[in-house]
Formats: sequence, C-alpha cells, structure tokens
Amino acid sequence: MKRTLILLSTGFLATAGAIVAGTGGLSAQVFRNHDSNAPVNFTADRIEVQDRADRVVVSGNVVVTQAGMTLNAARMTVAYRNQPGTGAGGIEIDRIDASGNVVVTKGDQTARGNVAIYDLNAKLITMLGNVALTQGANRLTGGRLVMDLNSGRSTVDGRSSGGGAGTSTSPSGRVSGTFTVPQRQN
Repeated sequence: MKRTLILLSTGFLATAGAIVAGTGGLSAQVFRNHDSNAPVNFTADRIEVQDRADRVVVSGNVVVTQAGMTLNAARMTVAYRNQPGTGAGGIEIDRIDASGNVVVTKGDQTARGNVAIYDLNAKLITMLGNVALTQGANRLTGGRLVMDLNSGRSTVDGRSSGGGAGTSTSPSGRVSGTFTVPQRQN
C-alpha cells in the first residue's frame, strides 16, 4: 500500500521510498522554469581548454552562475559542441559535471552533494552522495537528488546510484527530513 502525505505549508510531498519537493506551494518551486539557455558565467582559479575533446576543465573555487542559479564546486568539467552559425562563438554547452562539495542555490533553496551532473538539454541536475536539500528551516537528506528545472520538482532517494568514488548512500540508506509546521492557535 502506497501512502502519501501532503504538507501544503512547506510545499513538500512525501511518498514511500522517496521525498519530492516542489509540488505543494509556490515557495518550493524556485527552480521551476529555469532558463537553461541563459549565458553560463564562471570564475575559477584554473581553466584548461581541451579543444580536441570539446570540453573545458575548471578547478579551484569554481563558481558558475546562470539565470539566478549558482553552482559551486572544487572542480567542474564542461562538455560543449561547436555549433557554427550560433551565437557565443559557435559553442553550445551540453553538460556540466561538478565534484567536490557541490552546492546549488537559487532563491531560498540550497542543494548539496558530493558530485553533480547538470544536463542543460534535459534541464536536469542530478546530485549524488550525501545530498541535502534545504528551504528555510525545512531539510531533506539522502543519497541522490534529481532536480527537474522545467517543473521545479526535486526527488530525493535514500541510495545513490553508481556507487563510484565520491558517491555514497545516506547512512541509513533512507531519506530523512525535518519540516517546519505552522504554529496553530488552540
């Protein structure tokens, strides 16, 4: 039997096996309709352009911003395609892989994890390993977080997939969370 609990005050939906953020209230949907076509700006201590491999490796205090969203990490690899006839020198970014204390913020939501993959074409950010999603005093933790930038829906699972270096399941293999509850008058 599947049980569902909707907490309208926080904008979170809890189901057996996963927690989903962003389905109840407008405040939880700050990632919704993110413009992944907006320019991607970055700063870092070091940049290495690997032109034959169509990628750029940036490292050291990396900060990437796009349309009000910020992604911080120790290291990122940016995969791109040469697109003659398009703006920005004919380069189109497809994917950003980030590792080392990855933090994604937009508005009052913050997501943290060991590694992250930002697929700009699918408008998905997948974070793995010791993930935490916070909005104000509300907090969810688990092993994997998938943020859909189209819908604003975020899903947290207890276990990360892959099991590679830098990824780990949550200590219990389950999702845990803390939600604030509005104070009621008796």
